[in-house]
Amino acid sequence: MSKRISLNIGGRTFDVDVDEKFAVFLEHQMAKDFHVDGNNDLKVLLQAYVRKSHELYTQEQKIDSIIKKIEK
Repeated sequence: MSKRISLNIGGRTFDVDVDEKFAVFLEHQMAKDFHVDGNNDLKVLLQAYVRKSHELYTQEQKIDSIIKKIEK
């Protein structure tokens, strides 16, 4: 089963259909990064992208560190 999530960016509404279980997680994350009840400008979108990219970078660094410890 899927759920539709909407976000307004630059005066346009974008809808995405995602799995219901993922939708719970995504809605929570989007509430932290965006104005879910209003419009978001492109700067807000770019800032959210950079934050998520940094989170991914940090996770990969931790994973690499753990792998190196396991290999020893």
